[in-house]
Amino acid sequence: MYNTNISKEILCWYDNNKRDLPWRKTNDPYKIWLSEVMLQQTRVETVIPYYNIWLENYKTVQSVAQSNLDKLLKIWEGMGYYSRCKNFYYASKEIIYKYNGIIPNQFDVFRSLPGVGDYIAGAVMSIAFNQSHTSIDGNHRRVISRILGIKNLSRHNKNRINNYLKKLVAI
Repeated sequence: MYNTNISKEILCWYDNNKRDLPWRKTNDPYKIWLSEVMLQQTRVETVIPYYNIWLENYKTVQSVAQSNLDKLLKIWEGMGYYSRCKNFYYASKEIIYKYNGIIPNQFDVFRSLPGVGDYIAGAVMSIAFNQSHTSIDGNHRRVISRILGIKNLSRHNKNRINNYLKKLVAI
């Protein structure tokens, strides 16, 4: 059921179809984390200019933590879902005070920060720290459900798909 051909096909498809995005040119955990937060419920095309402007003004987690929340929200203005910005700010402060300004490289520790869920923690751990973690979203589930012939995305089937994807990552 878990064969390497599917993994190879997906990776080949990605190599041929991946978009040129600014956050794919770095393994900096701060920049990857920022992109994942901004991309929640927001189209990639919308995020790109906000991401670039943010990084022009706030190059590090330290600069975010030292900023004024109102200034951060002003840059975020127009993207909506302002709790993402607030959580990013509070998490940045926590990183400064609890972790000496170093973004945690342990999944559970990073996952405990405000606004960080399994998806973001998995993405940051795998991309920035080259750890074997998954970041599974609805698009991933939809593709794999078609491969596996699953029509109903019940909780049981979502768990089945998540487990399948985790095993694919491990191959």
